[in-house]
Amino acid sequence: MAKKIAWVTDTAALLTEEFIEKHHVHVLALNIIFEEGALRETVDMTHDEFYHKLRNAKQHPKTSQPAFGDHVALYEKLKEEGYDCAIAIHTSEQLSGTVVSSPMAAEQAGFKTYAIDSKIGSYPMQVMLERGMELEKQGLEPEQIVQQIEALCEKSELMFIPASFEQLHKSGRVSGTAMFLSNLLNIKLVIAYNEAGGVEVIQKVRADKRAKKFAVERLQEAIIKSPVLEVAVINCNNEAGAVEWIKDLKVQFPTINFTPTPLSACVGVHAGEGTLGLTWVRQ
Repeated sequence: MAKKIAWVTDTAALLTEEFIEKHHVHVLALNIIFEEGALRETVDMTHDEFYHKLRNAKQHPKTSQPAFGDHVALYEKLKEEGYDCAIAIHTSEQLSGTVVSSPMAAEQAGFKTYAIDSKIGSYPMQVMLERGMELEKQGLEPEQIVQQIEALCEKSELMFIPASFEQLHKSGRVSGTAMFLSNLLNIKLVIAYNEAGGVEVIQKVRADKRAKKFAVERLQEAIIKSPVLEVAVINCNNEAGAVEWIKDLKVQFPTINFTPTPLSACVGVHAGEGTLGLTWVRQ
């Protein structure tokens, strides 16, 4: 008899409410810590409220993983509801301790859980969930499902272009001198997740147009390896910019479906409002 599997993730995936309800996904909220205390992403504030607070914050906010107690409570609830186990797909361990806390919380709740380090964030996490659910319907065992989801990590890429160095400076990622020079010379960074799940600067160019060109070249390189059917044009409160970029991308890649996709507020804390990027999972 097939096991009843609960699907768990965190708000780094930033799933739509429609997706969550349709697929019965259980989502743990990451925290944004402002002066008045921690606020749970998508629970205690909307994205509009987050960016309003970010613009007006006297002290730069920090981010943190979901409260351990919330993790334990979720697994206890799933156990009571008759699930045999959970498959939890979380954002990169290099950036958040959520995936490390997952098995500890599951052990405390006495509930079998398979915790997967996606080594990334955003849209690829949704793809991993969708693939896992398909395999569950096919009757595969949880261990087999986990193995195939983990294989997708190597086929996932995500890169983004901060609109400015201001938030990177506030969060301690770049110096004041670097911010001054970037504004003076119109320098843009292209930042990407690496194979280990960390983020690093992979290119510095002058002008936004060149930064986008570099991201497109990376997409072209990916397509040579294996097909890419969908690309999320990720953004930090910049859907208009994403939609505008999609117009050009559709001309270059007419067979790919491009979708404007908001990024987690946790990315917004560091990358800043206006950020744009691309992310995909190869076939």
